[in-house]
Amino acid sequence: MEAVREVEGRAVPFGRKNIDTDLIIPARWLKTVSREGLGRGAFEAVREDPDNVFDKPEFARAPIIVAGDNFGCGSSREHAAWALLDMGVKAVIAPSFSDIFSGNAFKNGILTVVLPQAQVDRLLEVAETDQITIDLEHQVVTTPFQDRFTFEIDPFRKHCLVNGLDEVGLTLARDAAITDYEQRMQAEKPWLAHGTGLAA
Repeated sequence: MEAVREVEGRAVPFGRKNIDTDLIIPARWLKTVSREGLGRGAFEAVREDPDNVFDKPEFARAPIIVAGDNFGCGSSREHAAWALLDMGVKAVIAPSFSDIFSGNAFKNGILTVVLPQAQVDRLLEVAETDQITIDLEHQVVTTPFQDRFTFEIDPFRKHCLVNGLDEVGLTLARDAAITDYEQRMQAEKPWLAHGTGLAA
């Protein structure tokens, strides 16, 4: 997983509330187990409008979405996070998120930032013309106009994002301890390894 310490760039001003995962990536795109190419189907229904915000040139590959309340509600499809990543999105700012979506986003290296509605409204305004910066290490969102909005994040999630650690990475970080335990168990309780291919 790619480390996330700072996300800076244009932000898609998409302030709609209650955006569910079916709108983020429609069910017909779920036939694949590959993460590649899902960005083409992201927000498909919204993109049917030729004036939609996602297809405006200034927001092409924008790394941030500024969204409305309850972003990512609905079914628990991990493809929604995959689709956002394939679009180039590294962070979403909103007043609240579905717990399942927030978990899926985190596990895929997408930062979800919760801010009060008034601050989100200000960022929606700034996003129309200027860049936004999210500094995860200092937990602050800033704009070129001296706006400075602090946010909270679970310390474990912050650690994983800053260090680029997904579940596999966390396990590999404990490789020495795991190897030591397996060798100790094989010496002390060899019958546990019987039939596993680990038996000597």
